[in-house]
Amino acid sequence: MKIHSLKRQQIIHTSLEAAWQFFSKPENLKELTPTYMDFQITSPHPSETMYAGMIISYIVRPFLGWPIDWVTEITQVERGKFFVDEQRSGPYRLWHHQHFFYQVEAGIEMVDLVHYALPLGPIGRIMHHLFIKKQLNTIFDYRFKKIEGLFNSKKVVSI
Repeated sequence: MKIHSLKRQQIIHTSLEAAWQFFSKPENLKELTPTYMDFQITSPHPSETMYAGMIISYIVRPFLGWPIDWVTEITQVERGKFFVDEQRSGPYRLWHHQHFFYQVEAGIEMVDLVHYALPLGPIGRIMHHLFIKKQLNTIFDYRFKKIEGLFNSKKVVSI
């Protein structure tokens, strides 16, 4: 299984408490997802603050409007520091997304680190090369711009 990674860092000009309040609420995922994906949370209580063990289900339409059910679990949470979501069912063979928050002089440094693998062996590798890697970068670019607009932030690094 080929494991890919994506890492993004961003400075957010806000307090740690404000950043945590925003990013720890699953309902805010919709605002950070490109509109063409028609992101919809299907699990109850999306406005509840996340906790370890929380299951979040949603439907996304990443390609030609085709709906995909996706279920993630928040597996780890340390309030104000980090949380981890992992796919339990969905389009990836592996999806492990770590979100870190660090207090810095300019505000909060937020780091996203995603490790993912695709199903379907050689077909998945071809799809990654032709489509999926670009789409994930587009999604995280969109997130960056939305966060920048929400918190008046500026870019540090994009890897």
